[in-house]
Order: sequence, then structure tokens, then C-alpha cells
Amino acid sequence: MPAPRAHPDPGPPPHEAPPQPHAPSPWLRYDPWAPAPAHDSAYGTTGPRKGRRGRLVAGAIALALVSGGVGGLVGAYLERDGATGGIELPQAPADKARRAPGSIAGIAAQALPGVVTLHVSGGGGEATGTGFVLDERGHILTNNHVVDAAGDGGPVEVTFHDGQSTKGEVVGTDSGYDLAVVKVSGVSRLDPLPLGNSDSTRIGDPVVAIGAPFDLEGTVTYGIVSATHRPITAGGGPESADTSFVDALQTDAPINPGNSGGPLVDSQGRVVGINSAIKAADNGSGLPGGSEGGSIGLGFAIPVNQGKRVAEELINKGRATHPVIGVQLDLAYGGDGARVEGSGVRGGEPVKRGGPGDKAGIKPGDVITAVDGTRVHSAEELIVKVRSHRPDEVLDLKLRRDGDDRSVRLKLGSANDDE
Repeated sequence: MPAPRAHPDPGPPPHEAPPQPHAPSPWLRYDPWAPAPAHDSAYGTTGPRKGRRGRLVAGAIALALVSGGVGGLVGAYLERDGATGGIELPQAPADKARRAPGSIAGIAAQALPGVVTLHVSGGGGEATGTGFVLDERGHILTNNHVVDAAGDGGPVEVTFHDGQSTKGEVVGTDSGYDLAVVKVSGVSRLDPLPLGNSDSTRIGDPVVAIGAPFDLEGTVTYGIVSATHRPITAGGGPESADTSFVDALQTDAPINPGNSGGPLVDSQGRVVGINSAIKAADNGSGLPGGSEGGSIGLGFAIPVNQGKRVAEELINKGRATHPVIGVQLDLAYGGDGARVEGSGVRGGEPVKRGGPGDKAGIKPGDVITAVDGTRVHSAEELIVKVRSHRPDEVLDLKLRRDGDDRSVRLKLGSANDDE
């Protein structure tokens, strides 16, 4: 067999391979958020080259994030410290115009110059209260329980709204009405408050209370008249000489300890009442100066008509008179109405001989049920109704005797606070 022949090496092909298209630079079209391609025509698919590119991309992203974070912190620091320029927020200009007279701000601006804060100390303790100027002679009206701590001749410090402070002298007091008058001297530019008429006050009328609750002088609160002719007693109890009987104006304007003696003013800035008592949050009833509870929207003011009469008597005579009917009342009576003590009462006559009740025909054991057409349900209510009048005024009383209803007319007598 012939041996196979060896074929010569053909060598390189007789022509060159066609040129490959030019590969574009990967940085021109690099998208850091696009998925990595399966094959890179420029770098091949070898492991080392692919890993190096991944590290470069990750490093670029990290550098961008770190640079952005540092830039944000530096920017915030510079902005906070004003290195990039101060920030000025828009704001309305100051309004110095006077408020309308009937607005709360207008009423306060009118009344505050005539309101004072009283600090009293003495053998009876210490007290803070409020008062208001009655006239240009320096007379100030307040509550008796505010100045009571001064005792006889104790110091009374009077501070005005403009900061003036001076010593005051107690002119007269009346515990039965819980009113007192203090006088100051040598004070310029006194601003007496105008007095309104409490008989004109109606339920729902807007009112402003001004005082120094918890010694915060010049405090203004707002509310309405919640009730009129609300009979209240405050102090040591019905049989105590220090008990006050008030035919009160009730208000929901917040009143707290320290408001005592301050004015309750109407929408025209006129005084219609003297703030005196509250129903406290601890369910006790007492005077603001001695109650630990705060306001629950049940405040009581002495009507200014009563305050005016008592103030005039205290200024002119040093003491006030009380209207009386000349009978002793049975404070333990549990029925409806005010019962006159029976004939066997100890300590005096049930019906004072020759007194107003005797002249009107009232007998021991009679039960008084109404005054001028208004029902009374207890002895305290009868005393309050009588105290709301002046001596010598005539009242129409209804009473029950032995099951029969009767009507009598009674002219009020008078007595001093210590009688």
C-alpha cells in the first residue's frame, strides 16, 4: 500500500480577517442603575477584569453618597449659623390702634387704671385682694374679708395699676354685707370707676371681672351674668356674726382667690357688682380669699346698688345700717319657708314688741313664704331678701299661720352691724 502523503501546512489564509467594528467607550453610556451586561465586548468575560469594574462602580456610588451627606451636613450647619445669610420670617406690623370701647380689650383698658391690689397683714393673718376707686378723694371699695386680717389699725398696702404703691387706712367695715372702704392719700391721677345700676342687669349680659387672682394683679376674665337675685351666705355660718348674706349676681366669668373685692363691669365699663364669693372646685362654698379650690364657673358678686348704699354709709358715718323685720327666725326649721320662732324661745322675744314685725301683725310660729311675690324657702333666703332693701322700705309678705295663707305689709326697721 502506498504510504499516505503528508499535506503541506496551508499557512495563513490568503486574505485578512474583516475588521471588527470600533467598540464605544463604556464611560460615555454608563448607567449606574442599569443591570450589568452578560458580556462586555470591550473587556471580555474574564473574572479579574469584571471584578475590578464592579469595585470601581461601587466606589463611585459610595463616594457620591458620602460627598452628598457631608455636603448636606455642612449646608445645614452654615444655614443654621447664618453663614449663608439670615432668615427673616414675615410678620404683621405692631397694631397700636385703640380697641373699640365695647370690646373686651376696650373695657379692660378703660377699667384697669381704677382697679387696685390690696395686701393686708396683721394679727388676723395675711390676705391679698382687690378693690376699685370710688372717687377722687381716694376712697376704695373692697370686701370686708379682704381687710379683716388688718384688725384695728393694721397696715393695708394699696398698689395701683401703674405701679404706684401707698398705705391705706380702713374707713369702715360691715361683715353682714362683706364690704369695706379703704382710703388713700397723696396719690395723683386717681381714676374712679363709673357705677352702673344692678337693677338693670339681665341674665346673659356680658360682664368682665378684674382682680388679682393668686396675686396676679390686673387679671381680666370674661363671661356672662348667669343668674340674678341668687341668695347666698358666706363666712362662718348663718348664726355667726361674720356671716354675709348676699342677694347676688351669679357669673361664669372665672373668679379665684384674690379676686375678692374687684369690680364686675358691664359692656360699657360700668361696675355692676363686687366680686365676693365662689363655689369652689372642692364642692365647698366659701370666700375666694380663704378657699383652696379654684373657679368652676360659679362666681358671685354683691350688686353694686347694695354696695353703693353701704359704701356711702361707711364713708359718711363709719358704719352701715341693716334693714330688719324685728323677728327671730328658727334656723333649724326643715319645712318650706322661714319660720318665726315659737313663743317659748330662749334669748329674747320671737317678735320684738313694737318692732316692724309686731306692727305688721306677725305672730310667733308664723311661716313667711314670699317677699314681694318672690318665694323664699328658708330663713337664710328671707334674710338675703330683706338685706337687699333699705331701711324704711315697705315689703309685701306672704305667710302661713295654722294652715291659712295671709298677706301683710311691713315697713323695714334698721340696725347696725353689731346689733
